[in-house]
Amino acid sequence: MLKVSSNKRCLVTSNGHPFFYLGDTAWELFHRLSPADVEFYLTTRAQQGFNVIQAVALAEHDFQTPNYHGDLPLKNNDPEQPVESYFRNVDDVVNRINTLGMVVGFLPTWGDKWNKKWGVGPEIFTVQNAERYGRYLGSRYREANLIWILGGDRAVESDNQRAILDALAKGLAAGDRGTHLLTFHPQGGRSSMDDVAGADWLSFNMWQTGHHRGVDTAACIRRDYRAEPPMPVMDAEPCYEDHPAGFDVACGYISAFDVRRAIYSGIFAGGFGVTYGCHSVWQFTSNQFQPINYPVRLWQEALGLPGATQMQYLRRLIESRPALSRIPDDGLIVGSIGALTVPAHACRDEELTYALVYLPAATEVTVNLGAYTCQQMRASWYSPRSGTCQSEGCVSGGGVHSFTTPGYGPDWVLCLDDVRANYNKPGSHPLAANVQD
Repeated sequence: MLKVSSNKRCLVTSNGHPFFYLGDTAWELFHRLSPADVEFYLTTRAQQGFNVIQAVALAEHDFQTPNYHGDLPLKNNDPEQPVESYFRNVDDVVNRINTLGMVVGFLPTWGDKWNKKWGVGPEIFTVQNAERYGRYLGSRYREANLIWILGGDRAVESDNQRAILDALAKGLAAGDRGTHLLTFHPQGGRSSMDDVAGADWLSFNMWQTGHHRGVDTAACIRRDYRAEPPMPVMDAEPCYEDHPAGFDVACGYISAFDVRRAIYSGIFAGGFGVTYGCHSVWQFTSNQFQPINYPVRLWQEALGLPGATQMQYLRRLIESRPALSRIPDDGLIVGSIGALTVPAHACRDEELTYALVYLPAATEVTVNLGAYTCQQMRASWYSPRSGTCQSEGCVSGGGVHSFTTPGYGPDWVLCLDDVRANYNKPGSHPLAANVQD
C-alpha cells in the first residue's frame, strides 16, 4: 500500500519506491457505466499511463438515480443502510482498477451530502452515521489498493461539518485498520489546508485550482509546500480539458495547452503528482444523461483528447530522474523571460545532478548554474506534447547560460543533467508497471 515518504514530500510504495500520482477524474464511474464501458474506460486510461482513478461512491448528480444494474447505493437515503447489490458493482470496478495496476482515489461521498450549499443533496450525514458508514467502507475495502478522499468540492463551514468529516475518517481507519492514506478534496480555489489543517487523519494536501485560464497554480502549490510541518501536496483538480473556461462558453473551452501549463507549473512548484480531468469524461457524457455545463463530445471520443494522451509524457519525464530529492527552485531562472505572460518554473534535485525548467512559450531562457560544480551538464529540450527529446549539447557547470527553445511549441522543458550521473534521455524511463511492485 502507498505511504508518505520519510521526507514528507512524496508518496512511496510499500517497498519505498517513489510513486508519481497521475490521476484521472472519473466521478460518475460507479454509477453511469455498463461493465463493458467500465472495461473500455479503465483499459484505455491504463494504456495512457494513468495510475490513479478518482471516483465517488455517493455521487452528486446520480445519487438517487439507479446505476446501470438498477441499484441505488442506499436504502431510504440512509448511510447506515448500504445496498449490497450496488456495492458489489463497486467491488468489481475497484478490483479491476487494481488488477490493471492502478490505485483507486475513493471518495466515500460527494460534498453535497454533508454540505449541500449547491447541487443536488440531500444532506444525509450526521456524526453518528458518518462513522458507521466509514467503518462499513473501510472494512469492505480493507484489502484494496486505494486512497480515501474525503470532501468532494465543498468547504467546511461549521463545527458540525468538521465533526462529520472527522467521524467519517475515524470510521474508515477503524474499518481498514489504518491501512490506507486519507486526504481531502476541497472546493474550487481552495486547499485541504484551508479546511482540515491539523486533522490527525490528513496524510497529504490536495488543491482544487479550478477551471479558469491563467490560474497561478505554482503559487497555490508553493504555499502548501512551504508550510510547516511539511506535508506532500498536489493539485487534484486543475482546469479540465474541454471545460468551458471560467464556466462560460463565451470564453471558449480549456485546451490541452491550458491543461499542460497548469499541471507542469504545479508539479515544478513542488507537487508530488496531479489529477488530470476532462469535462466529458468525469460525467461520462452520453445520450442517456442530461449533459452538465455544455460538454462538446461524448466520453468515448474524449478519452483520446491530446491532453489526456500527453499526461504520460509528464510522468515519463518525472520518473526518468530521482523523485524523492526533487525540489522546486525558480531561482535557477535569471531575469525576465521574453514576453511571457505566465511565468516559467524550475525544479531540481537536492544533489544537483539535474534541473528542469518548464517554459509555457517558445522563447529564450537564462539559467544560473552557479551551484553546479560539475565540469559539464548535458542540455536537451523535452516536448510535453510528444514526449520527444532534442539534444542541445553540453555546457559547463558553475556559470550562467542562455538557451532558446526550438522554433515551434508552444511549451517546452529544458533538461540539464550532470554528465557524471549518466542519466538516460529525459522521458525514456519506462513507466512503473504496478504500484504493488
